[in-house]
Amino acid sequence: MGSRMTGRTVIITGGASGIGLGIATGLAAEGAHVAVADLNLESAQSAADAITQSGGSAIAVHVDVTSRSSVAAGIESTVKAFGKLDCYFNNAGFNKPMKFLDVTEENFNAIMSVNALAVFVGTQEAAKQFIRQGTGGKVVNTASIAGRSGFPSFAPYSASKAAVISITQAAARALAEHNITVNAFSPGVVQTPLWTTLDKDLEEIGEGDSGFDSMAAGILRGRAAQPEDIVPTALFLASSDSDYVTGQTMAIDGGMILV
Repeated sequence: MGSRMTGRTVIITGGASGIGLGIATGLAAEGAHVAVADLNLESAQSAADAITQSGGSAIAVHVDVTSRSSVAAGIESTVKAFGKLDCYFNNAGFNKPMKFLDVTEENFNAIMSVNALAVFVGTQEAAKQFIRQGTGGKVVNTASIAGRSGFPSFAPYSASKAAVISITQAAARALAEHNITVNAFSPGVVQTPLWTTLDKDLEEIGEGDSGFDSMAAGILRGRAAQPEDIVPTALFLASSDSDYVTGQTMAIDGGMILV
């Protein structure tokens, strides 16, 4: 077990699978008390149990990120269990690809609700807890290369992730006086259950050739990411190493998008 996060409490939304699970596991291995927050409580409990069994400290909390009261309750349960909150990961997100001309209001609003509005609300609720504690704290948001470059079958998703980058900057400016830092990381193609579903969705709309393999082909590092590739940056942003970093979106994409 490492020790860079010893005594620090972290909540990770969407923590039961994919990138969130990778972060939860990686931070627990560094000594963090981890709250695995997910819409699927059963999966969250399995993740928390696995962390506990390997010597870590974790609980599962049921959180619907589109509900402010649910987000607040998740924070409350975590603070009850571990005494305080130090870092909040707004990581939950989803995508439902549609061809640009086929995108509906329902599709756009659903994606924006989970990927953008929920990040805003999560940041607000975490910040309120940090201010109550008088301790400062850290918010870390999951952006995407899609927030830097719009993809034709991912238009609402791209818009939502661009919003995450803007919310990160606005929050960093708004919350600096409270000793709260707000940063984001921007993954590229990561081998997760989300991508497996995306590939199927793209095939269904006749865009199979713009899926995982074709996007991964453009990566300078020569391979797609694994969730483990995200962990060192997440650890940096959650630990005291990043105390002088705020308002930033750090790319972890193997060199896909160069700005």
